[in-house]
Amino acid sequence: MASPNAFEKEQIFSMAEKEMEYRVEMFNKLTHTCYSKCIENKYKESELNMGENSCIDRCVSKYWQVTNLVGQLLGNNPKM
Repeated sequence: MASPNAFEKEQIFSMAEKEMEYRVEMFNKLTHTCYSKCIENKYKESELNMGENSCIDRCVSKYWQVTNLVGQLLGNNPKM
């Protein structure tokens, strides 16, 4: 296999950069969404309580499930 030329390397780097930006944005959205749904505004303790831990676990799990489902639907839909 021939080594990639400068243009191909630039395309690969650009795609990797966009993928990283997408993943950071998704992580930030997940963090914001689950934090606002699961953590009380008035902090009573320095550690998460059992209910908050459970809520965050469920929230993150559902967020990933939905993200994967949407990705599959968009990836398999030729109209988009």
